[in-house]
Amino acid sequence: MQTSGTLSRVSKIMERSVIKMGKRNGFTVMARLIGLVKPLTGFMILAILMGLIGHLCAAFITVFGGYAVLNLLHFDTWLSLLGIFIFMIIFAVIRGILRYAEQACNHFIAFKLLALIRNKVFKTLRKLCPAKLEGKDKGDLISVITSDIELLEVFYAHTISPVAIAFLFTIVMCLFIGSFHWILGLLALLAYITVGVIIPLVTSKVSGDDGMKFRTRSGELSSFVLDSLRGLSEMIQFGQGKKRLDEMNKKTDELSEDESKLKRTAGRNMAVTNTAILISDLAMLFVSALLYNNGVLDFAGVLIPTIAIMSSFGPCVAIANLGSTLQNTLAAGNRVLDILEETPAVDEVTGKNAVAFNGASAENVTFSYGEETILKDVSVEVPEGSVVGVVGRSGSGKSTLLKLLMRFWNVQNGSVKISDTDISEINTANLRDMESYVTQETHLFHDSIKNNLRIAKLDATDEEITEACKKASVHDFIMSLPKQYETTVGELGDTLSGGERQRIGLARAFLHNAPFMLLDEPTSNLDSLNEAVILKSINEERQNKTVVLVSHRQSTMRITDKVYSVENGRMS
Repeated sequence: MQTSGTLSRVSKIMERSVIKMGKRNGFTVMARLIGLVKPLTGFMILAILMGLIGHLCAAFITVFGGYAVLNLLHFDTWLSLLGIFIFMIIFAVIRGILRYAEQACNHFIAFKLLALIRNKVFKTLRKLCPAKLEGKDKGDLISVITSDIELLEVFYAHTISPVAIAFLFTIVMCLFIGSFHWILGLLALLAYITVGVIIPLVTSKVSGDDGMKFRTRSGELSSFVLDSLRGLSEMIQFGQGKKRLDEMNKKTDELSEDESKLKRTAGRNMAVTNTAILISDLAMLFVSALLYNNGVLDFAGVLIPTIAIMSSFGPCVAIANLGSTLQNTLAAGNRVLDILEETPAVDEVTGKNAVAFNGASAENVTFSYGEETILKDVSVEVPEGSVVGVVGRSGSGKSTLLKLLMRFWNVQNGSVKISDTDISEINTANLRDMESYVTQETHLFHDSIKNNLRIAKLDATDEEITEACKKASVHDFIMSLPKQYETTVGELGDTLSGGERQRIGLARAFLHNAPFMLLDEPTSNLDSLNEAVILKSINEERQNKTVVLVSHRQSTMRITDKVYSVENGRMS
């Protein structure tokens, strides 16, 4: 079929045009994702402040414990033992309240942003469709829209504010520890940088692109499962179920191995982090003790800084633990950004004066999919109120001509005009209102037949729907169903035959009631009787409709005023 040939060509183009994953490093991905937080900046600042105060409260509870020990050992302290315990209780309560509030705020931000990102992705897909989606793997797209976007919750809820909190917390703690001696403050800074920055960077570099491999394999598995479900009947028919299952198990095992590798990496990173923390604690004790022996510090100057650093690695550890999980998250973010930053094949046109339809034409049009020329110097005239036929063998460029009239692609040479206006100068919404396009394969949503028809006209009355279905010779069939127009169409329309789906697609076109109808093999799956009924309906509409009828059947051309023949991309 021509459609499959076109998809193959488009797929090659898409492979060249897709942004390569390796072109964005982790910092670039994070910067782009953080940029999406802008609408919720106030909530993010609030979450950071609550998290900072909460972590400081947690750290200073332990510090207060150190002062309590000093008080019990009869060292002079700035608070009484009772006062210390009161402060510990107050800080504990504040810590609990702020911890809950911080998490609630972060998750509010995350879920709001996920909704925003989904909205952006769907808007982008609408702009990319259909030209740049024909060659994309639908299963992989599903994986991006669902699991990849869901993974970004980890970034927004558990990455942005923890990083900011860790940065501010480090400054405060270094100043506090440094107040006893500048060497201790410098040592604390070195420890925090080692645990929170150096170790995550090194482990991330060592891990390489494991996260991206995992997300890619996950998308491939989703695509494979979707493809298997679509071809389930064929697999059963030809006895290939076991082979397909073995392939699925193989892909699942590969994905499990990638996941295990990520978990092993996470475990290794945790071990390295904990070792670094232990060394930092011992280093603080050793250096402070050395300063004590030299008479630079008193006993409080040894005890309090050591306790302070022991209790203050929480924010840095949170960052360190992100090293492995962030791989997966950034890989998901990379895949989402690939869609958001994909350039549409055609730009949406707005701001132009509305155009009324009074004929269409293609003048000396040349179009190529990549390096393969599909149409060469093609000219077609479609006068208003006429039925123009286009015949030719599969792969000759018939369907491509219709897509150019719809402006799914831009022509390389020549021009496509409607009402003597180049379609690149017509508002996209205006163009869609003027045209009804029926493809070879009609997609039906998992919904009622009536709602599937109303896609063409949301405010259509039951009478309008019925009239459109009669013109498409599908009304009698629908009325024979148990729930008639309320009958639910199965997943992918599998409960209907190809001919029934095709007639519902035609009914949509009649219901849309556009003045310019583009019909791509509208009767290819129909018997001669139904074909005759539909051709009669098209012929009756010619007074207020202009039709381009594409077919490889000569019998379909009997209602046309003029027939163009396409052979190897040339018109005769």
